[in-house]
Amino acid sequence: MDFTPKWLAWEITRRCNFACVHCRSSSDLVAAQHPDVPFSEAKRILADIAAFASPVVVLSGGEPLLREDVFAIARHGDALGLRMCLATNGSLVDEEICRDIVKSNVKMVSLSLDGADPESHDDFRDQPGAFDGVMRAIELFRGHGIPFLVNSSFTKRNQVEIPQVYRLVKSLGATAWYMFMIVPTGRGEEIMNELIPATMYDEILAWHYRTEKEANELLMRPTCAPHYYRVVRQMAKEDGERFTQRSLKFSTGGSKGCLAGQLICMIDVDGQVLPCSYFPLPAGNIRRQSFREIWDNSELFRQLRDFSRYEGRCGRCEYIQVCGGCRARAYAVTGNYLAEEPFCSHQPGGRRAA
Repeated sequence: MDFTPKWLAWEITRRCNFACVHCRSSSDLVAAQHPDVPFSEAKRILADIAAFASPVVVLSGGEPLLREDVFAIARHGDALGLRMCLATNGSLVDEEICRDIVKSNVKMVSLSLDGADPESHDDFRDQPGAFDGVMRAIELFRGHGIPFLVNSSFTKRNQVEIPQVYRLVKSLGATAWYMFMIVPTGRGEEIMNELIPATMYDEILAWHYRTEKEANELLMRPTCAPHYYRVVRQMAKEDGERFTQRSLKFSTGGSKGCLAGQLICMIDVDGQVLPCSYFPLPAGNIRRQSFREIWDNSELFRQLRDFSRYEGRCGRCEYIQVCGGCRARAYAVTGNYLAEEPFCSHQPGGRRAA
């Protein structure tokens, strides 16, 4: 497998005007212990990344629109040849923001929508008016011709709305819909009892597979659910079909499950380079090391890329090359990032899947 960085999320601030129940970084409006990355440092980091690779760079947070220089950062990355994207909760989007997005050549904006109506989404985001803010942002994006995708996170409290959320997202004209299965990190640790049980994962992923086949223009990808790539191969075989995965130009690329430290990573506001947004162990710090040095030489990344080190059912599984289990969830639940995926019900057996 080619371990070239294809996508990275960059937490340019930990400040946020929301306090979502599942927030991986426990963001708030103050975040005094984690000051924003200075603009001069942001430019240096972008240059360091661009000198090594050309990944999609998602400006994230917190809420990145709380930074007055967010579009200066986007323009600088774009000038270096990086594909700059933006992740926002939508509440601060207005006409001026949309004009800045267009002028900055931001390639894609992601929004979060965790319910099919204001009651469920606002409850999940712990913020009255959050749903209306997303709908207003989408209307503005459509008016300005800004492509957007929607991320939806699910737990027991909103899992029954998965089909309704899908239909709503499709009706809104989104480019893609990413269905997130919660990894309990940050504030997410406080809702461990709300996690969708392993016995229901395959049922939800089977629904996703059947729906994806009929989604037409809407691209779909389950996120933090690597066992999807086992499920679809099993179902395609049962249907007498060959599995094919549609891809989005600005996605992580490939049709494999867990990509943490393999094709993707995250840079947090303190400069720590993490395997993914939900994996709190650092591989290095970009303020003290080059991105290339961390990516190529980190012992943590090397271990994640060596499937022979995986333990339990993952280590014995015939689908390890296409799934790998969620390393962040293994760490969150067991304290061992090489342990078996704790929310997978598959019992290994047979030949390795291609």
